[in-house]
Amino acid sequence: MKAIVVDDEIYMLEALREAVEASPDITRTNAFSSCSAALEYATENHIDIAFLDINMRGIGGLELAERLLQLHPGCKIIFCTGYEKYAVSAFQLHASGYLMKPITRAAVQKEIDHIKGVKATEKLLTVKCFGNFEVFYGGESLSFKRKKTKELFALLVDRNGAGLTAKQICAVLFPHDTNDIKNSAYLRQLILDLKQTLKSIGASDVLRHETPYYRIDPGLLNCDYFEFLETRNKKFIGEYMTQYSWAEDTCAMLQFEK
Repeated sequence: MKAIVVDDEIYMLEALREAVEASPDITRTNAFSSCSAALEYATENHIDIAFLDINMRGIGGLELAERLLQLHPGCKIIFCTGYEKYAVSAFQLHASGYLMKPITRAAVQKEIDHIKGVKATEKLLTVKCFGNFEVFYGGESLSFKRKKTKELFALLVDRNGAGLTAKQICAVLFPHDTNDIKNSAYLRQLILDLKQTLKSIGASDVLRHETPYYRIDPGLLNCDYFEFLETRNKKFIGEYMTQYSWAEDTCAMLQFEK
C-alpha cells in the first residue's frame, strides 16, 4: 500500500512516519508537514491510505480528508490525534480508523490489519532483552535446541524487524571464523532449528524470510526493548542482552536515548 502521513508538528510527523514505514504492508511512505503540500502531492499520485493529524494549521485534518477522498475515493483515512473530542467528526466522515497519540508501530499495524480484514495474530512470545536475553512462552522459558539458535533469534530481535542476509548474520555470529562454507552450512541448520522451535508453539509467522533477508515481525512479540523504543516508559538500567558482546552497540544507543 502507498501511504502518506501528515502532521504539522515535525517531531510527531517523524514518529508517525517511522511507525507507518515499519509495516510490511506499506510499500511507500511520503510525509508532509502541511495540508497544502499533501494535497498537491495527492493530485498527481495514487494514495491507498492516509494517516492524518486532525488539529493542524490551514484547512485541518478533517477537510484534508474530505478532499483526499474526492481525489481518491478508495483511500483509507486513519486519523491520529491527542484529543478524543474529534472522534465523532472522524467517524461521520467514515474514517477507517482513529489512533490516539503517542502512535506506536503496533497500533498502526492493528489499523492496517483491520482494513485488510486480518485478525491480529496473538502475541505468543514474551521477549526480555534488558539484562540477559530470554524468551518465554506461556510463562515458561522457551527451550532452544542450540545456544547459537537462541543467539540467532536474539540478533534478529536486536535488529527490530530490519532484514539481515545470511552473510551478515554469519559475520556477527562467527566473527573469528573465516570458513564461509562451514559457517553458511551451520547457519542453515540454525535457521531450520529456529523455524521448528517457533512452529512447535504455533508462532511460525514470527520469523520471515524475504530473499535474501531474514527478519522477525516485531508486531508479534511482547518485548521490553520494542516497548522502550516506542514509548520510553520502560525503565532501562544499563544492561542489554548481556551474554552477547555484539549487543554492546545497541546498549550504548539505549543509554544515550534514555
